[in-house]
Amino acid sequence: MYLLLFLFGGLAGVTTILFGFGGGFVVVPLLYALLTAAHGADSPVGLVAMQIAVATSTGVMVIAASLATWRHHRARALEWRPLWPLAGYVAVGAIIGASAAISLRGDWVRWAFVMYLAITILDGVFRPGFLSGQNGRARAMSRGVTAGAGLLIGSVAAFLGVGGSVMTVPLLRRRGTTMVQATGLANPLTLPMALVGTATYVLLAWDRSETLGPWHAGYIDLRAFLVLVIGSWLGIRLAAPLIGRIPDRLHAKAYLVLLACALIVMVVV
Repeated sequence: MYLLLFLFGGLAGVTTILFGFGGGFVVVPLLYALLTAAHGADSPVGLVAMQIAVATSTGVMVIAASLATWRHHRARALEWRPLWPLAGYVAVGAIIGASAAISLRGDWVRWAFVMYLAITILDGVFRPGFLSGQNGRARAMSRGVTAGAGLLIGSVAAFLGVGGSVMTVPLLRRRGTTMVQATGLANPLTLPMALVGTATYVLLAWDRSETLGPWHAGYIDLRAFLVLVIGSWLGIRLAAPLIGRIPDRLHAKAYLVLLACALIVMVVV
């Protein structure tokens, strides 16, 4: 189990630095499947396997997004100006999303994940603006749009444990940024969501720790967390030289392909 988590942690690191995914699209389906298989669907862990997967993924994102942000900054691939107005709203939205995920059944969280992936893929393929090349000059958003987008990004990302990429990349892409800029900004925007979301999953579910067994802090599986963080660190180091070297249109297509793979995995498991 832990070897598989390490390998997929490495893959999560690669997708974090190149696509801003935060690793959730890799970690959540895998950890959900492993927990269900290891403990049984009707066990205390199995009944909340989706919440554990989402919470653990959110914790891993704190480390992975920090490392990826630093790598993008060193590569001079970050345009910081569009970041600051969104960050505070994303953090507030994370409290809403994590609280909602704790109060709902695991199956509901899982199928919300599936539905959101499907909608995002269809939007990227059929609505103009995502696959086409961009000039790299981001258009400013109004205060109302910034607040609404930030709250929605934080809520959905914390609810599903996937990082902000699934919403920030399409949003920034359609406002004129290149894929390198959009995926780079997804990582620092993931940080406020991941920090607040992780704290919420730990504090609001602290009374579940004893029921779930040792090595749990709220809904976070600490052993899985450590293995995934080590794997992510290695993946980020290996993929860092590719920053800015993937053609923009190919980068956008690869982003949608990875979303499709995550959708298939979640439907199958």
